[in-house]
Amino acid sequence: MEQTKILVVDDDREIVGAIAALLELEGYTVLRAYDGLEALDALHTHDVQLMILDVMMPRMDGLSATMQIRKEKNVPILLLSAKTEDADKIAGLAIGADDYITKPYNPMELVARVKAMLRRYLALGTLAGAPARENVVTLGGLSLDLDEKQLTVDGAPVRLTATEYRIVALLMQNPGRVYNAEDIYERVWNEPGFSVENTVMVHIRRIREKIEINPKNPKYLKVVWGLGYKMEKAQ
Repeated sequence: MEQTKILVVDDDREIVGAIAALLELEGYTVLRAYDGLEALDALHTHDVQLMILDVMMPRMDGLSATMQIRKEKNVPILLLSAKTEDADKIAGLAIGADDYITKPYNPMELVARVKAMLRRYLALGTLAGAPARENVVTLGGLSLDLDEKQLTVDGAPVRLTATEYRIVALLMQNPGRVYNAEDIYERVWNEPGFSVENTVMVHIRRIREKIEINPKNPKYLKVVWGLGYKMEKAQ
């Protein structure tokens, strides 16, 4: 069986080497790049299942690379940066990153994040509790094919990241049910949800931009003020 390939991108070669050694001990195949342009080249020549991408790099930084990657691929992206401000984290998530970890990082936390992201990406099955026979979920003009992992809006396919898919699948399979940010995070990220409102909010906003005609006045993905989010069938 072919090993999972992870692309590690940082202009600091010692950091790339350290992360690569850590992941290779876990049995992953690690590809290396040292700026955003090299990362794009690697993605075009290799079948990569996950990227660890530094934010501050020469030639093309991590945020610019993420924006370019999201035009073509849904590969999970874990941003790695010394920046700790919430604004920087939100900016990375808003342009398409799936998760974010700050330097200095705990090696075991990094490995845990990688494993969790790969589980979501490589095993995007029906969420627990959904009837196995329901292969297609339809809400108004939204149609989610759980076998093909494909969402269409009024018949047009929509490109979702792995994280966005799981959020949509959770909400569409439970229409009308309100989930708060902690519920969504724990079910989608499979981690305890503490102070995750901004992270979930950014993903909800990205989903709305993809499925709603007017994201500011959504038909499907609704906020229930003070309580959380729900998906409902448009009237």
